[in-house]
Amino acid sequence: MTTRPLAQKTIGVLGGSSNIATGHYYRFLNEIVNARLGGWDIAETVIVGMNFGNIEAFLHADDWTSLEAYMAKKVDALIAAGADVIVGVSNTLHKPMEAILASRDIDYIHIVDPTGEAIRKAGLKRVALFGTKPIMEMDYARCRYEEKFGLEIVVPSAAERAEIDRIIFDELVKDEIRSQSKARYLEIAERLAREEGAEGLILGCTEIFLLIDQKDRPDFPMFNTTRLHCEAAVDYALANALEAQ
Repeated sequence: MTTRPLAQKTIGVLGGSSNIATGHYYRFLNEIVNARLGGWDIAETVIVGMNFGNIEAFLHADDWTSLEAYMAKKVDALIAAGADVIVGVSNTLHKPMEAILASRDIDYIHIVDPTGEAIRKAGLKRVALFGTKPIMEMDYARCRYEEKFGLEIVVPSAAERAEIDRIIFDELVKDEIRSQSKARYLEIAERLAREEGAEGLILGCTEIFLLIDQKDRPDFPMFNTTRLHCEAAVDYALANALEAQ
């Protein structure tokens, strides 16, 4: 018989980047916990939401200092609310998240780590990366994939990166799913496989899985960072609960 209350950890979700991704994080976390525990069990969560308008403004002004200061206050609110572990619902914002969490005494699950582990388990070495311009053009995510998991990261051309980024900010974060954008993403992925030797694709923005996913190209592995991040958070949260059962 399960002892109540069930001893699971509280997952702190730094949300708002975007609200669409945040909603799917909450859905995934609860679905995964319920699938593992059954009955009426769901995840224990604390969510602190940021204003995506602030995020967008800081990113497009390339003002990472102000962005980090803004995010730090929200991270502290999660800690004060009793979070045991923190997940950020954005690949892009892991650059300031790393710096913020380095000076705080709380566990943190980096979105690259469960994704990199899944790619390594799949036996792939050379993978393409889609995401916002910072994710594709800066080295903070790519280096972690390369140095920690031994992967070779392939990114789209400059024109393709601009198009991928525009679709994210103009459409996906507003929950607008357009068939022409889907076709374009798949076309770019196919080119990277054909011309650059990409063996798979990292969906390196937490809304991309809404536009393309594995079912669209069954023979070309796709790695949904949103779902993999949530799986890792549940692993952490339920470690003691499952041992106690």
